[in-house]
Amino acid sequence: MTILIPVLGDQLSDTLSSLQDVDRADAVVLMMEVVEEATYVLHHQRKIALLFAAMRHHAQRLRAAGWRVDYVTLDDPDNEGGFSAEVARAVERHSPERIVVTEAGEWRVRAMLESWEDRFDCAVEIRSDDRFVASHADFEQWAADKKQLRMEFFYRGMRRKTGLLLDADGKPEGGAWNYDAENRKPAKKGARPPRPLSFAPDAITREVLALVADRFGDHIGDLEGFDFAVTPQDALAQREHFLTHALASFGDYQDAMVTGEPFLWHAVLSPYINCGLLDPLDLCRQVEKRYRAGAVPLNAAEGFIRQIIGWREYVRGIYWREGPDYAERNFLNAQRDLPGFYWTGDTDMHCMAQAIGETIDHAYAHHIQRLMITGNFALLIGADPAQVQRWYLEVYADAYEWVEAPNVLGMSQFGDGGLLASKPYASSGAYINRMSDYCGHCRYDVKQRLGDDACPFNALYWDFLARNRGKLGDNQRLGMPYRNWDRMDAETQDALRQQAAGFLDRL
Repeated sequence: MTILIPVLGDQLSDTLSSLQDVDRADAVVLMMEVVEEATYVLHHQRKIALLFAAMRHHAQRLRAAGWRVDYVTLDDPDNEGGFSAEVARAVERHSPERIVVTEAGEWRVRAMLESWEDRFDCAVEIRSDDRFVASHADFEQWAADKKQLRMEFFYRGMRRKTGLLLDADGKPEGGAWNYDAENRKPAKKGARPPRPLSFAPDAITREVLALVADRFGDHIGDLEGFDFAVTPQDALAQREHFLTHALASFGDYQDAMVTGEPFLWHAVLSPYINCGLLDPLDLCRQVEKRYRAGAVPLNAAEGFIRQIIGWREYVRGIYWREGPDYAERNFLNAQRDLPGFYWTGDTDMHCMAQAIGETIDHAYAHHIQRLMITGNFALLIGADPAQVQRWYLEVYADAYEWVEAPNVLGMSQFGDGGLLASKPYASSGAYINRMSDYCGHCRYDVKQRLGDDACPFNALYWDFLARNRGKLGDNQRLGMPYRNWDRMDAETQDALRQQAAGFLDRL
């Protein structure tokens, strides 16, 4: 009796559910590098290299642990290029009695897995992915009687379920569930944040880098200086580096942005969490341990834990609850093409050049750069949210559709009409100036609204509010901006809208 166990590129965990309660003597683990997954969107070269290198190292670990691994490399001349096609070849090679697989993270791949039983005339067992705190049923139960699916209340349930940052009476540490109000400080001038660790590619990774450069060299980014962790050991070293050197300041400065500092005090661990090299709940427990030892303040520990068991779990729940058409929603009917400089960083707007340039260089930008720089600009100009979401999926090493669709379409672009976010995250240049040093390096003047030197975000912000008033005018959280707009005389309103129109015409 042979059991075939396909392991996908974001399932690189030793504790994967499909590997549990299986006799290794009867099992064949199938791992596949397929061009279909590297090109359904044109993923950043560094993301492809990270996953292929991590997969090859994971196959080594599985073999060392006694598993029989059937590994199909991208350059195998018989490689059919897709998951289902490669499973079909593996079925021919091994004649399995059944297939056991951990559920997919995306609707597109889930449909493939669900087709296998009929296609291969073989029993297929799809197991739940227990690397998450909340199962699909857990989220459905929480959401069932809610008129608004606000993350804050879901997060409190996750705190209670895990026991993280609760006192002896089951109350939140410090008396509050959320310390976000303490986590909005701009970085101090001259601050020197720690750099993440850098890992030199070994022979396996160098082979992958050559392969990716040859096959996907036309994708965004390059591979020069590639230094991602591709093993659990290196990912754990990066984790410890963050916990020791950056976590204490993460809370205060998690929203800050500084020219030439792509990482600041951020963990840069999401690529490893999302592909399975790090256990997210264990990471949160390590953060809590540092807080209880007095090594980090509560606002830092709570802010980080909220991102993992709060936001990360929440967006996954939204993605699966809303269905495969979620990523196509467009509440504001935004239709503009995303400007070409999103792929080059070639723009006079210093904030955009920084955020995009760092994205191109590192396949990474932190959450405020994504939300309040590149996302904010796309929202203000009325970019098609499907194009915006596709760009985010292409350019970031931690990007998978279950993460990006709710974050981009729901949070950033308000494409779901407020299911996820209580208001659009739109701002003028004032927010960027408050939270960064970007404006001091820009050829535009953040204090001007009109004229050739005016910061484009300023007029675009007012134009966004004006043109979307029919859909946003009743939003209580936008009451003050609309009152401010109404206080302007008609001549000023017209000048601002003309300023925005001129800028949009030049895009």
